[in-house]
Amino acid sequence: MKQKYTEKPIDVVLIGAGIMSATLGAMLQQLKPGSKMAVFERLPEIAAESSDAWNNAGTGHAAYCELNYTNLRPDGSVDCSKAFKINEQFEISKQFWAYLIEQGLIESPDGFIHAIPHLSFVHGEEDIDFLKKRHAALTQNQLFKGMEFSTDQAQLQEWIPLMMKGRNLDVPVAATHMRTGTDVNFGALTRKLFQYLSTQTDTEILLEHEVVDLKRAEDESYWEVVVRDLSNDERYSVRANFVFIGAGGGALELLNKSGIPEADGYGGFPVSGQWLRCTNEEVISRHHAKVYGKASVGTPPMSVPHLDTRIIDGKKELLFGPFAGFSTKFLKNGSWLDLLKSIDADNFVPLLEAGYRNIPLTKYLIKQITLSPEDRLHNLQEFFPEARMEDWELKIAGQRVQVIRDDEEKGGVLEFGTEVVHSVDGSLAALMGASPGASTAVAIMLDVLEFCFHKSMTTTSWKKKMIEMIPSFGQHLSEDALLCGRVKNRTKRILNIE
Repeated sequence: MKQKYTEKPIDVVLIGAGIMSATLGAMLQQLKPGSKMAVFERLPEIAAESSDAWNNAGTGHAAYCELNYTNLRPDGSVDCSKAFKINEQFEISKQFWAYLIEQGLIESPDGFIHAIPHLSFVHGEEDIDFLKKRHAALTQNQLFKGMEFSTDQAQLQEWIPLMMKGRNLDVPVAATHMRTGTDVNFGALTRKLFQYLSTQTDTEILLEHEVVDLKRAEDESYWEVVVRDLSNDERYSVRANFVFIGAGGGALELLNKSGIPEADGYGGFPVSGQWLRCTNEEVISRHHAKVYGKASVGTPPMSVPHLDTRIIDGKKELLFGPFAGFSTKFLKNGSWLDLLKSIDADNFVPLLEAGYRNIPLTKYLIKQITLSPEDRLHNLQEFFPEARMEDWELKIAGQRVQVIRDDEEKGGVLEFGTEVVHSVDGSLAALMGASPGASTAVAIMLDVLEFCFHKSMTTTSWKKKMIEMIPSFGQHLSEDALLCGRVKNRTKRILNIE
C-alpha cells in the first residue's frame, strides 16, 4: 500500500466534510497558519449528510424556543442552566462567523444566516403557567433580554397569524417571542468554510475518499490513516500528527478502529427523521417564525414539534416535524449493517442496559413508524388548524446516532446531546451525538482545542488570537451584561441579523 505525503506526518487529518471538521479546520488555520491538512469525505459532495440544510433543523439553537432546555425543579421553579449554556455557546459560534466575515475569509452572511423570530407556543393552563415561569426566569439574564410573553389573542395573531386563524379560542394559548432568533443553513456555511480552507490555506479536500482504518504508530509519534479512493478502489495511507473524526454517524466505527481505550463502552442508537414540507407558496408566505411546542409526556426530546420558516438556497420554505423513524443505518447514505457492525464485547452490555432503560423511546419510535398521512396531518393541525394534506409532502431528513456510553454507576446511558471522545495524549478526537450539534460547533471545537492542543492554548499568541476570533473568550456573557450587549450588537451588525 502506497503512502501519501511521504516526507513527514502532516499536521491534521479531518475525517468528514461537515460543519464540525470545517469549523475545527478554520480555527486551527487561524491559530497556526500554514498547517498542512487533509480532509477525507466518502461522498462526492461537501456537507451532504447531517450538515445539509434539508437534513438539519437549522434552528440556530439558542434555547429561545426549545422548551426541553428548561425544566421544572421539584420546588416548582425553572432550571435555566442548560438554556443559558446553549445560548452562550451559540453566541460563541456567531462571534467566530462574524470574525471570518470581517476578515474577508468567507463572504455573504445572507448566504447562510437570517433573522427569524423564535417562539414557544403552548395551550392549556398548566403549560401556560410553565411558560410564564420560564419567561420570568430566563429574562432575569441579559442573554434573554427582549423576550416577550403573551396570552393576548391579538398579539399572538400578529406574531403567528397562520397558527391563530381557525383556532378554537375556547382553549387558552400562550407564546413567548424572541425577535432576534435566527435560521442557519449549515450546509451553505460548511461549503463557505471549506472554500476558505481550500483556496487560502494548505488544505487538501478529497471527496469520494473513505477512511477505512486508523492505526497508531508503534512509537506513538503519529497516526497512520488508511484511505480508500472510491473512484478506483485503491488504498493508500497518510501519516498525521492529529486526527479529528467528524464523520457523523460514521464516527463510532472509526473510533473503535483507533483502538484507544477511551472508546471502550461506547455504542450508538440510530434514529431517522422526516419532515412535512409545505408546497403551497401562499401558505409559506403567511408564516415567518420558528415555533416550538411542548413534547408529549413520556416522549424523548427529539419529539418536540415545531413549525419552521427556513431559508434554503435563497428560497423561503416551511417545514413541520420532526417525525421519527428507525433505520439500522448510521448515516443517511450508510449501510443497513451499521448498527450490527457497531456492536462488540465492550458495548454489548451498555447497549442492553440503555435499551431496557429507554423502553418508552422504543414505543415512541414504533408509534412514529406506524403514523399514517392522516395522523401526521392531525399533528400539524394542532399548530396550523387550517392545514390541508394537498399542501404538504413528506421529506426524509438526516440520520442521527444517539450516543450510548457506559457509566460506572448507572451502566448503559443513552445521551441526547453531543459528546467528544479523545485519546489521553490529545492526538485524536471524535465527535458523536446530535442536537444542539451544529449550532454549538465553535464551542465544541474549543473543547477539542483546550484538551488536544492544551500547551499551545496557554501561549500568549494563541490566547491573543482566540480573543480576536471570539471576543468573549475566557469570559461568560451570562455574567457580564456590558460584554454581552457589546458582543451581541457586533455580531448582529456584521451578520446582518438585526
